[in-house]
Amino acid sequence: MTVTTDQTVALKYAQDFVDFVNESPTPYHAVDSVKKMLVNEGFEEIVERNNWSKSYKLAKNGKYFVTRNGSSIIAFTVGGKYENGNGIAIVGAHTDSPCLRIKPISKRTSEGFITIGVEQYGGLIAHTWFDRDLSVAGRVYVNEEGQFVPKLLKIDKPLLRIPTLAIHLNREVNTKFEFNKETKLVPIAGQTALDKNENENGKKTAATEGGNKHSCSDDPNLQMTQEQFESVRNVISRHNKSLIELIAKELNVEPSQIEDFELLLFDHQKSVIGGLNDEFIFSPRLDNLTSCFAATQGLIESVDQLPNEKGIQMISLFDHEEIGSRSSHGADSSFLPDIIQRLAKINFNNVKEKESGSGSVDFFHEIVSKSFLLSSDMAHGIHPNYGEAYESQHRPQVNMGPVIKINANQRYATNSPGIVLIKKVADRAKVPLQLFVVRNDSPCGSTIGPLLSSKLGIRTLDLGNPQLSMHSIRETGGTYDVIKLMDLFKSYFENYVDLDSKILCDHL
Repeated sequence: MTVTTDQTVALKYAQDFVDFVNESPTPYHAVDSVKKMLVNEGFEEIVERNNWSKSYKLAKNGKYFVTRNGSSIIAFTVGGKYENGNGIAIVGAHTDSPCLRIKPISKRTSEGFITIGVEQYGGLIAHTWFDRDLSVAGRVYVNEEGQFVPKLLKIDKPLLRIPTLAIHLNREVNTKFEFNKETKLVPIAGQTALDKNENENGKKTAATEGGNKHSCSDDPNLQMTQEQFESVRNVISRHNKSLIELIAKELNVEPSQIEDFELLLFDHQKSVIGGLNDEFIFSPRLDNLTSCFAATQGLIESVDQLPNEKGIQMISLFDHEEIGSRSSHGADSSFLPDIIQRLAKINFNNVKEKESGSGSVDFFHEIVSKSFLLSSDMAHGIHPNYGEAYESQHRPQVNMGPVIKINANQRYATNSPGIVLIKKVADRAKVPLQLFVVRNDSPCGSTIGPLLSSKLGIRTLDLGNPQLSMHSIRETGGTYDVIKLMDLFKSYFENYVDLDSKILCDHL
């Protein structure tokens, strides 16, 4: 195979994306990875709890980002020719993926094994988590001399595995693989006989036998053992001590400093480029780190045109999409409206308030009516072994470009003015586009698009790169689709204001 210059560039971006995924096993790590990309390009971090007019000097040609909960991030650039009330070109995506999360009280043993209690997060294909090398990552709160500091944890070692039952003991496993998600989807972490902490703590104490009980009230029936009494206060008593010690060692702290954590399991096998011609990406979390990476890279590469831009260019990457977006920092929160409202009150024109209308006059509604949201989430590429599951005329191919997602029942927010816009954006970047609708006899997923569209009244289009095995622990995407989506976003940021003025809807 002869590799052209274009292919070399595409493979370079694909490898950058693979590295991004490998550094981002959780939403906290994904946001941290995005922050590093932005900081390297001179973006300034701003903080929600600060007074922006006093603490920062937001100005034209500026590059900024703000986070919420460490797992959602909004970044934006202000055009050199921006005027108060002009619109915003937004790309929205999500940082989370379906996974297993460690329960608040995870300490368990069974048949001589140390096991870890986990909770299902989102709509994962659960059977794909069996017989995989799993590890642990997330956010850990550490006590540093009275300051409770969040630290990112990613243990680069296979720690856990959810073993299947041998076929000799389950002859129907190849025709019917059914299991209870509470009792069978439980990872093993070690053996009690070989664990020094289990040996030390395995003996029954007076507390576990019922002695030394603490009364919750005067009612003699409401009593706790010592272990139960300390279960919320003491993180070590809630989890396997060897796991806590491993976390502490990884973070270079004492176990007693660990106050609490939010940890999830991830596939320890790395994301890689594969296929006979390097055409595939075999990876966890393609849904939706692909959109996060492409949006960030597209925003960064559009900066060269910033002095001539008349609008604001923005990416908005949210946590909790996989579970409905209803949280303080999900797409259904106040995060994006809050940031737009604060930008609406900044006097970017540097003229007196009476002349500009800035300060006392809020440009929020004018800005929203002139803005547009590209809701970017992964799409279903045609599966060679299950072609019957797809609508006959809408069968997107991996490596053939981003997919416009359409649904008459508004599970996607796409409509014709949005399609006209994205077609013109794609034409300028020479990016091919595809179309997708689900079969009438098939359910349709949804995205942050309809949610933000109804919440803000902002015009929206849903699209995303095609992939196979969505919500599996290992998904398959196209190597050459990464650069296509990035180029589409770059063109969108650079051309939105000009194209929007030519696509009439409610305005003349």
